[in-house]
Amino acid sequence: MIRKTRLFTPGPTPLLPAAQFAMAAADIHHRTPEFRALFQRVLAQLKVFVGTQNDVLLLSCSGTGAMEASVSNLTSPGDRVLVLTAGKFGERWADLTKAFGCQVDLAKAPYGQTFDLDQIRAALKPDTRVVYMQATETSTAVRHDVEAIAKLLKEAAPQTLLVVDGITGLGTTHFDVDGWGIDILIGGSQKAVMIPPGLAYLSVSERAWAAMEKSKNPRYYFDLRKERKNAAKGESAYTPAVALIAGLGAALDYIAGQAGGDLEKGRIALVDNAQVNAAATRAGLVALGFALFAPTAPAAAATAVAVPEGMDSSEVVKALKTRFASVIANGQGEMKGKIFRIAHLGFFDYLDTVAFLGAMEHIAKDTLGLPVVYGQGVAAAQKVFAQAAARS
Repeated sequence: MIRKTRLFTPGPTPLLPAAQFAMAAADIHHRTPEFRALFQRVLAQLKVFVGTQNDVLLLSCSGTGAMEASVSNLTSPGDRVLVLTAGKFGERWADLTKAFGCQVDLAKAPYGQTFDLDQIRAALKPDTRVVYMQATETSTAVRHDVEAIAKLLKEAAPQTLLVVDGITGLGTTHFDVDGWGIDILIGGSQKAVMIPPGLAYLSVSERAWAAMEKSKNPRYYFDLRKERKNAAKGESAYTPAVALIAGLGAALDYIAGQAGGDLEKGRIALVDNAQVNAAATRAGLVALGFALFAPTAPAAAATAVAVPEGMDSSEVVKALKTRFASVIANGQGEMKGKIFRIAHLGFFDYLDTVAFLGAMEHIAKDTLGLPVVYGQGVAAAQKVFAQAAARS
């Protein structure tokens, strides 16, 4: 039987065909008028996609590179920072800030949960320079309340900068970057914008630019001031990932095309699509007898599912790939073997959700021995989709 490979991972995500064609045709030198025009157009599109009037920069690196840049550019050795950590990527913030000599305070939530605002308020100090957090903790599929945390900082610590890893949040979560006061918001190419890994983008507020002039940590490749200066001329400070930038332009055109050419409306539609597919997936898996790992704060980027006691989530991951060539993500670190994760961000639609749940019915019944009736997971998802369609 023919099997078509399908990615259901939260990065890399399925590639947009139009972006693949654009990358294949991107035989452009980066110090030419042709590339400058492309680069300036993509930077302008990114401002709309992020939803900000702030500068948006594009770096040739993974999202972690932009995370590092937001530490090296905003802090000096000995600065106090607060890291909100509830999973592997929150722990990455802690490691990065320690690597640059910061005094690191932690506000922790258990894996699968989000933060209590009183906990964050208590962890803030008068000299806290920056708060670092995730919008979505992809390792556990938890969504954090960025709006509420930003409001808390405005009230309790208005001098403190807010940096948000939105690498899987962008394209799955509605942000008001300027209204909430997010000083840096980070995205990555292999997520909702549907192209391969290799690009990171980030919006930078005027407060953040001012802070960079006082920061003493070393930086060279990730000196955001260099990137800002060069971006004004339509160039990057160093050799850019030309083909990926061409692909990103095609992907942003596609997102705009889903709303009649309006990129802002296309971004909203992309977020709504992820949220509906996530809700439908959660409903379908619960109907099959699975327990959600993050039931109180579920993300739209991905869904995390706890396997029954005594089972190993690796069995589900392996069975889906072996039987249906469908690739999902296992848990990370200490969660490996305990949860599996399914993505909804980027180039996924409702029929992908139905296909995944149909396959999961077979795996739940045949591999895990759950008392499944064919169609029960798909039917639960169909109800969610029908309700969302009726509201739109």
